[in-house]
Amino acid sequence: MESTLKAKYEIWMEKAVADPDLKPELEAMTGDEAKIEDAFYKDLEFGTAGLRGVIGAGTNRMNVYIVARASQGLSNYVINHFPAEKRSIAISYDSRIKSDVFAKIAAEVFAANGIKAYIFKELMPVPCVSYATRTLQCAAGIMVTASHNPSKYNGYKVYGADGCQMTTAAANEVLGEIEKLDLFADSKRIAFEEGLKAGSIAWIPDEVYTAFVEEVKKQSVVGDAEINKDVAIVYSPLNGAGLKPVLRTLKETGYTNITVVKEQEQPDGNFPTCPYPNPEIHEAMALGMEYAAKYNADLLLATDPDSDRVGIAVKDKEGNYQLLTGNQTGMLLTDYVCARRRENGTMPKDPVVIKTIVTTDMVEQIASHYGVRTVNVLTGFKYIGEQIGLLEKQGKADSYIFGFEESYGYLSGSYVRDKDAVDAAFLICEMFCYYKTRGISLLDKLEELYQRHGYCLNTLYSYQFEGAAGFAKMKEIMKDFQTAGITEFGGRKVETLLDYNTGIDGLPKENVLKFLLEGHGSVVVRPSGTEPKLKTYITVSAPDKVAAEVIEKRIVEDLKKRING
Repeated sequence: MESTLKAKYEIWMEKAVADPDLKPELEAMTGDEAKIEDAFYKDLEFGTAGLRGVIGAGTNRMNVYIVARASQGLSNYVINHFPAEKRSIAISYDSRIKSDVFAKIAAEVFAANGIKAYIFKELMPVPCVSYATRTLQCAAGIMVTASHNPSKYNGYKVYGADGCQMTTAAANEVLGEIEKLDLFADSKRIAFEEGLKAGSIAWIPDEVYTAFVEEVKKQSVVGDAEINKDVAIVYSPLNGAGLKPVLRTLKETGYTNITVVKEQEQPDGNFPTCPYPNPEIHEAMALGMEYAAKYNADLLLATDPDSDRVGIAVKDKEGNYQLLTGNQTGMLLTDYVCARRRENGTMPKDPVVIKTIVTTDMVEQIASHYGVRTVNVLTGFKYIGEQIGLLEKQGKADSYIFGFEESYGYLSGSYVRDKDAVDAAFLICEMFCYYKTRGISLLDKLEELYQRHGYCLNTLYSYQFEGAAGFAKMKEIMKDFQTAGITEFGGRKVETLLDYNTGIDGLPKENVLKFLLEGHGSVVVRPSGTEPKLKTYITVSAPDKVAAEVIEKRIVEDLKKRING
């Protein structure tokens, strides 16, 4: 074992006493070099997505010391950039293990640095902290969550004053402040109750939450059209933060026939019936689909733990429940919003739809059909939020009508700057009921879009690379894709390689490669920014689904060979 790793470990053995859960874990590492290396070989990285990692002891883990140091670094950044009267930070957290603990520690650090900490009294979704940051005119916001990761993870998302996830430049500056700090000596803190009494920590008023729900309700585009809302809905918050805001919004707007998946209803960071609480994954939706069949539901909705993503399932003609992909739901919502706005006369002068580069290109065809412009951005909803901000600065915030990414994140208004599953669930229910009232299913509507614009198959495959060795392996694989001179995938010729490391179309540099294939196809390869995974996104255009699946299978085989060696 390297002497530096051993020294780090010994310091933690001596000083990591604030959290009683850490000492036994550290003691269990004694003599196990592999465990010590994995826990200490690097500092948990702080980037534009903030922090995210496995909960536990060590510099490469999420724990009270890492959270306190990140909060001190963020405090220093706020002090450097904002006058005293503008120094405040909004805080929210989800149902994950230690989320409430980490949120309170962050508040204690902010308060000790003369920064007013506003914190929600109970767990709230990602969009609520974005909304609170904007409404309370805070300098920043944080959300303690690891989104849809397994239960062993937690994280710390940071938002700018605009309610958008922190930009690359700002995140780098916060990282610089963090790196100056000694992990055990340099984080100021006051007791949480002391901060409440002194007024340096304050609960976020219920009026802010209510105002957020009202903004979501304003996103309706049904207008005066007839709509029967008496459909049977099954909803699962996947033991996360969506329960109260999603149910409140739906019930206040007339959707009352809702059954909640009992085993996944209450907040529980262990996710006992759902080890991977991601609505993109079939296993996460399985229990909800059982409920849907049992109660003969028309629609199944599930939101992830921090309630910024939503997945759905609907009945096919045989009465079986079919999960829709994030791309399919996004295409349907794009078409619905555009069609209703045109019908209602509420389409702005220069309407804009914003999507990420890994999201289906069919969105551009749908938007173009309605005279709507499409803007493509890098992966991550912060880039969609950034574009909304740019429109706002031009006095054209109303131009933004919809944005989404293929990973089940949607937003139809500019009231927040991150994906919002409360808004998405509301819009999906409205869209479903609008079409059902007219005898049209969502699958019928999807087929209509394919008939109009051509069939497009979009798939995502992730490859896991854990620990230090996995991190190094991912770097090697990305370099191979970049430099190997690949000429084809699955028999489809590579026409162009877009290397986003070089900066393309004015976008920030990012470690993403996009191979444009003949026949309107593509392959995108990128390391996840939040998990130890390499992600590949495949787009295939073909006359029909069967032909597309044959081509896609060949491409996947080529990718697996190159990734697995």
